[in-house]
Amino acid sequence: MDATHLQQLVDLEDSYWWHVAKRELSIRLLSKFAPAPGRLVEGGIGSGRNLVEFQRLGYRVTGLDLMEESVAHVKSRGVEDCHVHDLEKPWPVDDGSVNAVVLLDVLEHIEHPVQTLKHIHNALADDGVAILTVPACPWLYSRWDEQLGHFRRYTAREFRRQAAAANFRVSWLNHWNSFTLPAAVAVRSWERMFPKREHPDFPEVSSFTNSALLTAAKAERWCMNRLPVPAGLSLAGVLSK
Repeated sequence: MDATHLQQLVDLEDSYWWHVAKRELSIRLLSKFAPAPGRLVEGGIGSGRNLVEFQRLGYRVTGLDLMEESVAHVKSRGVEDCHVHDLEKPWPVDDGSVNAVVLLDVLEHIEHPVQTLKHIHNALADDGVAILTVPACPWLYSRWDEQLGHFRRYTAREFRRQAAAANFRVSWLNHWNSFTLPAAVAVRSWERMFPKREHPDFPEVSSFTNSALLTAAKAERWCMNRLPVPAGLSLAGVLSK
């Protein structure tokens, strides 16, 4: 992630539907699989908005990110335990000391994701969990993914394969963001026919549309607790030792 995208996250993560919905989903999964209090490490902290929320919920939080600017910004928000760190290298935490690890749309940026998952496995306590979201539908891979530094999009099968390679079991896995899939297919198809080289921004939406999308995401979370969602732009998973 470059500095321009970081500033975009700073501007949007409080209210933009995508970020809010993803944060609410991760909080719901944390409350079910690894409720506070406990130690939580987030990899790929961005603007720090998620860490601020996790800290408010009662977790003792640690943040790891490659970007010095991101770490400095998050520390300025009152989260002191943040470090510049490459997630593919051994994590700067004691083995077995972490109750929850959160990686939200991070694993796709990592060239060797299994290595990172192994470091997560080492960091987690025996009853700890890792909560991850990743982009789904490899056939939708586009210039958006390339310019954001994505190495891949995931199928459920590939997600499970990588988890097993790191000695994890998948406790829960589901698609999410199903309600924007038709629009994404249309946009990606248009971009392939008429490619652009501009920086990939989050699409601007009106306050009404933002509210409507948040409502759709809330309804989807209700469904995800009760049945599999067959398709979506993303996958969300919970990994256990």
